[in-house]
Amino acid sequence: MVQSLWDHSKASQLQGGLDELVYRSNIIGADRRVCNWGGGNTSSKTIVKDFRGRDVEVMYVKGSGSDLATMKAGNFTGLRMDDIRPLFENESMTDEDMVAYLANCMIDPKHPRASIETLLHAFLPFKHVDHTHPDSIISLCCAGNGKELAKEIFGDRFVWVPYIRPGFTLSKMIAQGVLNNPKAELVLMEKHGLVTWGETSEACYAKTIEIITEAERFIEARVNEAKVFGGAKYEALAPEERKAIAAAVMPTIRGAVSDEKKMILTFDDGEDVLQFVGGRDSAELSQIGAACPDHLVHTKVVPLFVNWKPDANDAEGLKAILKESIAAYKEQYKAYFERNKNEGDVMFEAAPRVILIPGVGMINTGKSWSNSKVSGALYHRAIAVMRGATALGNFVSLSENESYNVEYWPLELYKLSLAPAEAEFSRQVALITGGAGGIGSETARRLVSEGAHVVLADLNFEGAQKVADEINAKYGETKAVAVKMDVTNEEMVQEAYREAALVYGGVDIIVNNAGLATSSKFEETSLKEWNLNMNVLGTGYFLVAREAYKMMLEQGIGGNMVFIGSKNSVYAGKSVTAYSSAKAMEAHLARCIAAEGGEHGIRVNTILPDAILQGSAIWNSNWRNERAAAYGIEPDQLEEYYRKRTTLLVNIYPKDIAEGVAFFASSRSAKTTGCMLTIDGGVPAAFTR
Repeated sequence: MVQSLWDHSKASQLQGGLDELVYRSNIIGADRRVCNWGGGNTSSKTIVKDFRGRDVEVMYVKGSGSDLATMKAGNFTGLRMDDIRPLFENESMTDEDMVAYLANCMIDPKHPRASIETLLHAFLPFKHVDHTHPDSIISLCCAGNGKELAKEIFGDRFVWVPYIRPGFTLSKMIAQGVLNNPKAELVLMEKHGLVTWGETSEACYAKTIEIITEAERFIEARVNEAKVFGGAKYEALAPEERKAIAAAVMPTIRGAVSDEKKMILTFDDGEDVLQFVGGRDSAELSQIGAACPDHLVHTKVVPLFVNWKPDANDAEGLKAILKESIAAYKEQYKAYFERNKNEGDVMFEAAPRVILIPGVGMINTGKSWSNSKVSGALYHRAIAVMRGATALGNFVSLSENESYNVEYWPLELYKLSLAPAEAEFSRQVALITGGAGGIGSETARRLVSEGAHVVLADLNFEGAQKVADEINAKYGETKAVAVKMDVTNEEMVQEAYREAALVYGGVDIIVNNAGLATSSKFEETSLKEWNLNMNVLGTGYFLVAREAYKMMLEQGIGGNMVFIGSKNSVYAGKSVTAYSSAKAMEAHLARCIAAEGGEHGIRVNTILPDAILQGSAIWNSNWRNERAAAYGIEPDQLEEYYRKRTTLLVNIYPKDIAEGVAFFASSRSAKTTGCMLTIDGGVPAAFTR
């Protein structure tokens, strides 16, 4: 049951006005059972001083494109009430005219554009107004007999408004309904949501929670758990079996849903999801339509419900069904678009945003991990609504044409336009070995700075996790994940790719970077030293590349591999026979893969650095002493020694190599493969030829 989150000790420290509105909005958004991600809006009417020092009545209302849970004062729009009130006398007003008019009512032109439901708040004669999308209320509003049931719950305390898209007409209908019913405490918006109000911010919030709780109790008293979604048709697979199946099929799904642009995937096997995908009626229920208009842009009208009998040993069979089902879904979506399109409409990607698999769970798609999670979060709400609506009667949704008009509504599309432009590596996943080290960590930061999601693989898991935490703190949740990997261990390498598939859906960029270095005269090179170099720098690079290659073939959308070789890949260094031989093998391995992968759109290139001392675990080991001894100098003289032997008289740093990786992984080198790029300051002995 929904609980009040109002904290009197915190609220007492607020300055009132906008501060209280921010606090109220945040606690409303904190519980997604109360309000969808990105949905709903709140307002507060207060007196402020204008630029001339005059008292002006201003309504602060949620700005377009914000989320109640995280919004701050700067996400609200302040509008002069004296300018807005006269609109109530209008008979009608188009969306375009309304948006233009409200822009002239703003007290600060730097404020965000006002919510499409601004007039809903303005026309109601109350200081504080909440519009939310509670699961229990939407269940009631999406039940075929919802209005009649509302009378049982709320008596004559509510106003029922038939479904109409948000805007001037709906706002006026709501206000008129409230004015006509002196006993009204709430408005129920058919197929849409709840409106409540109060004379103080605390009272407004308390009324919101009170009404939600009344509806929850009414619904829960009528829920028969054994018959939810028609009762259980399929049991969920065991947790590890679900994850294994998901990891196995997600690269296939990713390839199938990535048409013109790649998609990032997320996996969800929450209890409510598993109950829904296993229900007898769920396949049919899922195709009725969206549970709330706010869902449509992120979930599409309906999900893909996969017709598959759960079997932990049938990943290959599920892959075949998924390919066929996703192709059919895309054709159906294209037909839906053609039936309903308006002049000037441009079709979104046709692939599903929500994929439901009996026994396994839900897989969501989006342009980023966070975007994909939004689709999933909204479908959790849809499941809750269908559970409630079917307990009350039958679940109903918008007509197909109205669903389309909401999905392609210019005012909804405007919210999407507020997102930053996609960067070079947006929608791409990079797996970087040696991710805790200087080159690996700097490469991760470089790729993430242009939109990539990264998997940091390293034997030093704690170091990789630290880098991932730093990246996520700066760029956002789950932009990076860490996995423990010994590149010489086949099972650990395979497990790292399974984790990449489970977290993001697959991989696009592989940076083969993990390494070590040893130094000894040839006659003193032991078999142990030789095998160590060959295992890590040869076999390790082979295993990482092979598993990447297999996943890239599974996805069928190409890919990039960048090998971090060495000057010694082409130069016979003194007293480094084992290391140089292994590095030469790396470079040729890359060329071999490039020759075979070209027809599949898989490019493979190699970078040849020299002496990256900064942030390097290798150079902080005995390797520094060994190389200094080989050159007859002191260890602390190495940096200057290496600088002076370059034609450019420079030292090479991890960021220089990261820049090379970014070039090879980017569209700027789209027609380059099998190439070796020296980033060594110009060491003549290592010039490629």
